[in-house]
Amino acid sequence: MTFCEYRPGLEGVPVTQSSISFVDGKNGILEYRGINIEELARLSTFVETAYLLIWGALPTADELEEFQHEIQSHRRLKYRIRDMMKCFPESGHPMDALQACAAALGLFYSRRALDDPTYIRAAVVRLMAKIPTMVAAFQLMRKGNDPVQPRDDLSYAANFLYMLNEREPDPLAAQIFDICLTLHAEHTINASTFSSMVTASTLTDPYGVVASAVGTLAGPLHGGANEEVIMMLEEIGTVENVEPYLDNCLEKKSKIMGFGHRVYKVKDPRATILQSLAEQLFEKFGRDEYYDIAVAMEKAVAERLGHKGIYPNVDFYSGLVYRKLGIPTDLFTPVFAIARTSGWLAHWKEQLNENRIFRPTQIYTGNHAQSYIPIEKRQSSQDESCWS
Repeated sequence: MTFCEYRPGLEGVPVTQSSISFVDGKNGILEYRGINIEELARLSTFVETAYLLIWGALPTADELEEFQHEIQSHRRLKYRIRDMMKCFPESGHPMDALQACAAALGLFYSRRALDDPTYIRAAVVRLMAKIPTMVAAFQLMRKGNDPVQPRDDLSYAANFLYMLNEREPDPLAAQIFDICLTLHAEHTINASTFSSMVTASTLTDPYGVVASAVGTLAGPLHGGANEEVIMMLEEIGTVENVEPYLDNCLEKKSKIMGFGHRVYKVKDPRATILQSLAEQLFEKFGRDEYYDIAVAMEKAVAERLGHKGIYPNVDFYSGLVYRKLGIPTDLFTPVFAIARTSGWLAHWKEQLNENRIFRPTQIYTGNHAQSYIPIEKRQSSQDESCWS
């Protein structure tokens, strides 16, 4: 057997065959099950899109109603999970809390009947239903408040916004948030999805699969980037400071958060939709102070780096939308996880169809035939400066 050359990050190396989503990075195309993302954002809902991703086809009216009802009736958390969350430190990041809660959920449903369609359906419903409740509950509990109970009469998106502050959201806000969830639901084999697939390939339970994906999503090079974008805009401060800030980044060769993508060489189609959503929110609820800075930054980066295919990605405008919806900055990535759970579950279900445990190889770069050195003759291999 021959192997391809080593490629850091497995860039461009196929690891699976999938019919879930498709990306054309040169032309800025994203499709879920063959349907263009712009069309889904305009015509579908997040729950319907999740059904499409997980079960492979758009649902009938009866199928969608049943799926929505199942999710609505499973939104509440076990009291022991709420008690566990009370013990989390207030300073802990919500992504760490979510990872712990997703894993803990598996303790209550430990039967691993991965060949049973009823078990698979129940796991999908529980995770889709309870992940938003976990995120909202931790947000209130870390402030010393009791969590808000979910409402069965509200849509998926409206219910989450309601659970954050016990106020029913404006219909436009709920609609825009629902579109945001659709945009973040799936994106082929990104880092967190690959992590979920590797975990799934061991035939562990789906709660462990989602917990591993949440842990991967938490990093600033993946889901955490939308938080970093807001920090960057805060640091820039004014439109006039955009050019000097960019000059400094280019001189230091530091990453410009919210720009560039491993796949897209044009503006991310999701970023285009999110920018439009931001403008709709600003028109009704007032302009965000950082929006003009963001627009100026996009223009400056396009002029300086557009020839390298560096344009806004999904993270660049999503934070501005979430800010206007009243979502705290450190909940941006958990919101990403709420949406992406549907994509992770779709890949989990697909992985089960023709499963083989992932076992990649390596290129060894170490020594051979080394002798054992008695302890009294060894020299420290630690860099003393890192302990100063």
